[in-house]
Amino acid sequence: MTVLIYAGWFLLALMILVSIHEFGHFYVARRCGVKVLRFSVGFGKPLLSWRDKQGTLFTLAAIPLGGYVKMLDEREGEVDEHELAQAFTQKPVLARIAIVAAGPIANFILAVLLFWGLTLGGTTAVVPVIGTVAKGSVAERAGLEAGQTIVAIDNEATPDWQSVQQGLLARLGESGPIRFRVSYPGSELEYEVETELDNWLKGAAEPDPIKGLGLELYQPKWLPLLSQVEPGSPADQAGLKAGDKILAADGNKMELWQPWVDYVKARPGQVIGLTVLREAKELQLQVTPALVTLDDGQKIGRVGVGAVRPKWPEGMIIRRDYGVFESFSVAAQQTWNTSAFVLLSVKKLIVGEISTKNLSGPLTIAKVAGDSAERGLESFIRFMALISIFLGVFNLLPIPVLDGGHLLFYLIELVKGSPVPEKVQLVGFQLGLLMVACLTVVALYNDINRLF
Repeated sequence: MTVLIYAGWFLLALMILVSIHEFGHFYVARRCGVKVLRFSVGFGKPLLSWRDKQGTLFTLAAIPLGGYVKMLDEREGEVDEHELAQAFTQKPVLARIAIVAAGPIANFILAVLLFWGLTLGGTTAVVPVIGTVAKGSVAERAGLEAGQTIVAIDNEATPDWQSVQQGLLARLGESGPIRFRVSYPGSELEYEVETELDNWLKGAAEPDPIKGLGLELYQPKWLPLLSQVEPGSPADQAGLKAGDKILAADGNKMELWQPWVDYVKARPGQVIGLTVLREAKELQLQVTPALVTLDDGQKIGRVGVGAVRPKWPEGMIIRRDYGVFESFSVAAQQTWNTSAFVLLSVKKLIVGEISTKNLSGPLTIAKVAGDSAERGLESFIRFMALISIFLGVFNLLPIPVLDGGHLLFYLIELVKGSPVPEKVQLVGFQLGLLMVACLTVVALYNDINRLF
């Protein structure tokens, strides 16, 4: 059932993104006077079709893994003389460039609008205060310490943990100095520290730059303090109540929430002796975790309690509220920065600074789509914006068969004053198809490795 849900969210996202992309081509083609024969969402047998007043056939097809806009084109068959002026091939090269570029541009516009919608409600971020520094790590060599706030990386401001992540991602696979500007709690003074990177995380599959640096972010500790007890649960039957604090389980001290959760998970059906603090008095209780089987077949124990959420120290949570125009500017900047990062990642893949193990195919994207949907509408919208940017950038790469390949040929035509010979274009398309096929195979191979 989980697989079907993930697939459903993935197909929903794909259909929306493809429709927007193809609508960009469609809209500009119409504006340039090109006759559009078909606008299809999906491939294969049409499930639903209708024709508009200008003769375009709109189709929803059975295989929802893409889409296309079919225009009147002399390269695909004979064109009646009275329709020749409406053929794509008869349009000036600047018009053809506009039509081809409109698809990726539509994806970028969609991303800006989605980020704009998210930003209008304000944003919340966590100040990048260091929690721990691993011994022998890059962070320790740089002189970073627990409690410091990372103010900047390589002179780029890092007001929150997301910007720290982005600053570190930009250095993946590289060698050379990396600089940090930090401050101490309660002080306005800032200090510069640096260390050397040596092919940092080069070749790593799914690298975690913050962990790879040897850092853990500061988080308030979750204590084994109960916020709720589910009625009828093993905890309820054992006499546990909201407000209770778990001091020990079978004589083992429980100072934090996670060790208590792990202890319960490992003991389904086993009696656990508890020492509980309630209203300044210690109580001795017994609870038997219920056996629960997860989707992956794993069997764990569960007692049916929730923890009191810890409070962040004052000033560590940044709340930003924006007006309509300011939030649009923030969304546009976020789209630009993300696009630049995707391009940087492509460059790093080409030169070998990032492993090809990080390429993801439809299976991984489907899982991310499902996971983001489970976390809520905001998370799914953010996922849609990021994938829309990826589609826009990927389609602009100068690879024949992609929009960027067509643009490359048209730009050459614009410079030299005549079209690129058809034989050259044909060879280019064949090589481009081979490149895309190879990338697809590698991505699918990575997907299967991640799953199994």
